[in-house]
Amino acid sequence: MAPLMNDVMRLCCEISAQEQIQVAVKNSAKGAAVAGGTAFVGGLLGGPAGIAVGGAVGGLLGSWMTSGQFRPLPQVLMELPPNQQKKLYDDIMAVLNNLSWTDAAQLIALVMGNSTLQQQVTAALLNYIAKELRAEVKYHD
Repeated sequence: MAPLMNDVMRLCCEISAQEQIQVAVKNSAKGAAVAGGTAFVGGLLGGPAGIAVGGAVGGLLGSWMTSGQFRPLPQVLMELPPNQQKKLYDDIMAVLNNLSWTDAAQLIALVMGNSTLQQQVTAALLNYIAKELRAEVKYHD
């Protein structure tokens, strides 16, 4: 299973590198803590109006802090923990169905040589990024 998973991960890296996909993974807990903390401090200092002002300022600050830096998707994929790699592998294998290959190079050639299959794998990859990582995606054109 590990060699197949490695092949699929290399395929995902190849596709995302070719498409020049970058992602920013947001840390929403940190943003929520900043927003809540500033609303609390605003409430202590200014009462009900301070809560509103602190919440607004904290929301903007939290949003800015968690906007994340865009990084190349292949880099993000290679840093995924094993359980997330397994989930991505399962999602991509659902697209690849009964396709058989001997190594990563052959898998990449098979997928890249079939535009429909390449689009399906790309869609599954982007769906995984959006749902599982809740990441913002950008294409570098």
